[in-house]
Amino acid sequence: MGNRKTGNTNLWKVALGSAGLTCLGLWFFSRPLLNRLHDSFLKTVMTDPYEENFWEFVSAANRTGLQKIVETNLRTQQGKLIQRPFGSPRRFPGTDGLVFNLAQLARLPVEEGVPVDTKVTLGPRAAKPLNISMPIIISGMAYGLALSEKTKIALARGASLAGTATNTGEGPFLPSERQAARHLIVQYNRGGWNHNPRILKQADMVEIQFGQAAIGGLGHSTNYGEIPTKGRRLLGIKPGQAAVTHARMPGIKDPKKDLPPLVTRLRHLTGGVPIGAKIGAGNDLEKDLAILLEAGVDFIAIDGAGAASKGSPPIIQDDFGVPTVYAVNRAATFLKKQGLKDRVSLIAGGGLVTPGDFLKILALGADAVYIGTIALFALTHTQVLKAMPWEPPVQVVFAQGRYQDQLDEDRAAHNLANFLWSCNAEIMEGVRALGKKSVKQVDKSDLAALDPVTARALGIPLAARARSCFPS
Repeated sequence: MGNRKTGNTNLWKVALGSAGLTCLGLWFFSRPLLNRLHDSFLKTVMTDPYEENFWEFVSAANRTGLQKIVETNLRTQQGKLIQRPFGSPRRFPGTDGLVFNLAQLARLPVEEGVPVDTKVTLGPRAAKPLNISMPIIISGMAYGLALSEKTKIALARGASLAGTATNTGEGPFLPSERQAARHLIVQYNRGGWNHNPRILKQADMVEIQFGQAAIGGLGHSTNYGEIPTKGRRLLGIKPGQAAVTHARMPGIKDPKKDLPPLVTRLRHLTGGVPIGAKIGAGNDLEKDLAILLEAGVDFIAIDGAGAASKGSPPIIQDDFGVPTVYAVNRAATFLKKQGLKDRVSLIAGGGLVTPGDFLKILALGADAVYIGTIALFALTHTQVLKAMPWEPPVQVVFAQGRYQDQLDEDRAAHNLANFLWSCNAEIMEGVRALGKKSVKQVDKSDLAALDPVTARALGIPLAARARSCFPS
């Protein structure tokens, strides 16, 4: 046995050595060819007139942008509305313009080992408030209309491991997701397929979905052939029928008149779980909030510009809505003026990626944050390699994705849980560095702005000035 093992080891060494020499030889003998190709290309770029020069495209791309050139060609090819996945490439004003204070002497940092409280209660005045272990929630992403069943189950399991909640999104209610989720937020959507009392009674929180930033309140539909067989059955659609999400919530013709009875009915039907609403943040934000507060909601979820979806018109993603940092600040200020900041929970989402993003949004007044795209990145981790490089990573998670059957749910769930635990641990360190012991103690006084625009917009002092000097 010993001689055989030694012999096998030697064979491996010979094979690896041979492969190494082969690669070295190919590189050595191909160097002259590569050098000639390199010189020929650069000479062409340096000598051809611009109208014949490849660099003309580089110059035009720098001016116009590759994204715009690609989407121009897609519009030209298809002649119809294009649907861009995962949100706008535009960089909206965000949390990069903010920095946190450092507790040093005037305020001492919290000693190592002292626990930091990151638990959150959503809908505190509800009969059955939702208690989660961290201020990070998985945002609504629809089964069947966007994501595969495996992906939805993995999202639910990962959130459950981390002690937080996940959201059904506007797709059909998925029993396997309910089974996997410790805390499930059910969207009462504009498609009407989650309005069944049997479904709503299984919710830990109900979110009336009036819109979202990446698509506003536009009606949209998913063709029958784009929906998996199980999804069609759960949606209750007939062969050939599209799944339609209406622009307006069925039964809500006059929000001021029709919304309060709906909130009351849902509250009684579910036995008192928090009832709230999700809206995209527009410049009528305070007017929208006033209608929701008059209806008696327990929480409000706002989606700021920079949010994403499976696919929506680029014009909505790029040119509509209020950036998340502004929307959160405005919403929190409005709730405070109404004397409801501690009674109505505020959830915010839209382009939030890092623990720093999350904590800054909490400091601006949110009670919790929604994450979507970054949760999918964490969930899939190295499993995206099953699709890449020949297919994009979304093929692993989309309902009709070519590799969606190959997603390892257990690995994906633990990947997401690890990401959530890691983010929460960083948030704890941030709270300690502020000299505080609870995420609830973090507020705008802990922030400074790096530029005058951010300072004026959010009412936060400039880092360049002494603490007592506020922007004029």
